[in-house]
Amino acid sequence: MPLWIVLAVAILFVISIFYFIRFYRRHVQGENAPEQKIDVEVLDKQSVAIIGAQPGEDNEEYWIYVQPAKGGPKREFMAGIHYYHALNPGDRGTMTYKGLSFIHFALERD
Repeated sequence: MPLWIVLAVAILFVISIFYFIRFYRRHVQGENAPEQKIDVEVLDKQSVAIIGAQPGEDNEEYWIYVQPAKGGPKREFMAGIHYYHALNPGDRGTMTYKGLSFIHFALERD
């Protein structure tokens, strides 16, 4: 087999691994994601105990589950304790997030 074919396949393999890692980091992990706002409805909320929390650290994580008002996939975000206690299932509003990180929720008043 000619050497140039082996080199071409190796180069294509390295390029494909590079683009896969870049795609994964951006779209799955939310690295360098733009800040976005979307109208959502809060579906549920949950507090999860952190096993092995040290004294002085938070011993729970607070999660909210939302669905876009115009339809789309349900998503979950880890929110701060204040947002967790202020939001209830059925609340609607504009949520600001960046990748996988929850930033702000503006409650829509009737």
